[in-house]
Amino acid sequence: MSLSDLSLKINVKIFFLFLLFFMIQLSFFFPGQLVAGSETAALQKQTAPHYSLLPYLNPKKLFLRSERALVIDVEDGEILFDRKKDVQQPIASITKLMTAMVILDAGLSETEVIHIKKADRDRLRGSRSRLSYGTQMTRGDLLKITLAGSDNRAAAALGRTFPGGHKAIVRAMNKKARTLGLKDTVFKDVSGLRSGNVSTASDLALLLEAVEGYPKIREMSTIKRDHVTDLRKGWKVEFMNTNRLVQNKKWDISLSKTGYIADSGHCLVMRVVLADRTLSIVLLNSWGKLSKYGDANRIRKWLTRADQKARKAAEAAKKPAKETFSLSVHPSETKPQS
Repeated sequence: MSLSDLSLKINVKIFFLFLLFFMIQLSFFFPGQLVAGSETAALQKQTAPHYSLLPYLNPKKLFLRSERALVIDVEDGEILFDRKKDVQQPIASITKLMTAMVILDAGLSETEVIHIKKADRDRLRGSRSRLSYGTQMTRGDLLKITLAGSDNRAAAALGRTFPGGHKAIVRAMNKKARTLGLKDTVFKDVSGLRSGNVSTASDLALLLEAVEGYPKIREMSTIKRDHVTDLRKGWKVEFMNTNRLVQNKKWDISLSKTGYIADSGHCLVMRVVLADRTLSIVLLNSWGKLSKYGDANRIRKWLTRADQKARKAAEAAKKPAKETFSLSVHPSETKPQS
């Protein structure tokens, strides 16, 4: 072997040794740094001060068209806005949140096929449905179109097929309400079509808190657009979420439900993330079809402005105060030296 070949062989070995050393560094050193970095970030998030917005909020500057309203900062339970929060009124299809909870509590099979019958039609208000008589659909799909599409016929079919039927599920819903401490809430049906389904903004905030424990309801209630399948021929039944804010990228909504009958007015309940905080928003008896969305957007702007002021104040508080120095001269120091 020539001297040049030997030198080349040694250089190749040195290169591979260096490469191996470099890979070991990547495998052991950098993951540790990444883990440490992620732990530090998580710790900073946990220890970040959760300042109150109340000193920066002026309720007189928030104009809402909803007769009753409530905005709560979920983390500390602080009420940021309140308008007649304890006044009872009909809640229409917001009822369907409780319907879904009770059905999931019962542990009923979501793959069981349910037939839509004429008994499921809305005889009280004559509301339309996307589900024709004879439709065959799984309980899971019925839940989906009940929560996101607010289909009354789907809700009625879910109630009819509950163990013991409609009366049994309404009893279960009222029992659940008492368990959750909803002292001013009463249910008369599963769809919310009856005016006897009543609650308050305070109770509905508690209801939203309870629904947080049902990931499936949160997921289904915030579907933007989807379809369910009529198993008779595999037909797709398309629907959109009844809350148009779900489609808006400016909103981070984790739970939602709308409602309307003539006696309730237009209603909207939501769990949202806004200004780095989770909020429960309840809007009841809004006078126009679009007013609840206008109110929601006005609340968002109102809170965003307050958050900006609070952040500036927090940053100003962190800055050290300017120190003032004074030069004092002792009288003896002013005498001329002898």
